[in-house]
Amino acid sequence: MAKIALEGMRFYAYHGFYPEERKTGTHFEVDVHIETTFSRKVYTDDLYSTINYETVYFICKAAMKKPSKLIETVAARIIIGLQGQFSSSKIENITVRIKKENPPLGGEVRNATVELDSKFAPSCGRCGKYLVCFDKPGGCWCIKNNVNAQQLSRYQSQFYKCKCNDCPQN
Repeated sequence: MAKIALEGMRFYAYHGFYPEERKTGTHFEVDVHIETTFSRKVYTDDLYSTINYETVYFICKAAMKKPSKLIETVAARIIIGLQGQFSSSKIENITVRIKKENPPLGGEVRNATVELDSKFAPSCGRCGKYLVCFDKPGGCWCIKNNVNAQQLSRYQSQFYKCKCNDCPQN
């Protein structure tokens, strides 16, 4: 097992529940921890047989540029982006921590922090694809169809078929 981390990435971004937060913005700090197993190719000193830090940074930067009401949404977007980019790598887990500096809570608070890991997001039991589609216009299919987690779990156990529209196993 190997662990790769980028810690203390700083961004000025426009995330927050209140419209004023999305207008004025604030500083955020992002930490990403990736647990992976490398192939023996890593001993050849080949960047493409490992997880490229620069790519991790750019995925975080892109996710932070898209304003969201919840920093939980941004953390999930980063996880999904990393899983998609490094799908050929054997990633065991990804943890993303986002700190929002000076949240508007009516008093002095240094940071509001959210931490998600890749086990948090529900995924298809068949193809492994996340069932959260942040990048699709209009949102995820499961939001449109009002399928709750319990129903989805029952569907997957009964039919062992992905309910996501893009599943390559359908």
